[in-house]
Amino acid sequence: MSGTELLAWASLAGLMLLGAAMLLCSIRILIGPTLPDRVLALDLMTTLALAFVAVFAVRSGVAFYLDIAIALGLLGFLSTLAFVRYILSKSTEEAKP
Repeated sequence: MSGTELLAWASLAGLMLLGAAMLLCSIRILIGPTLPDRVLALDLMTTLALAFVAVFAVRSGVAFYLDIAIALGLLGFLSTLAFVRYILSKSTEEAKP
């Protein structure tokens, strides 16, 4: 087995595992008991999507996909901050008499 063949099989296995993890994460988003659980699952989904794009970039050999992964990481970070701020503002409203 050559190195390219091994890389092709490893990247295929990585894409399948990341896809399965995304499926499980989407189930957690749908049935998560609390809002912080759903936000954490959404953050994990963003990280998995970033990894998916990175593995696809390695598999296809197109370096432009890595720029998309960087933008997706920034978007995921900012959305997580927005959700955390929303949760904090919601909890302070509930604490007021």
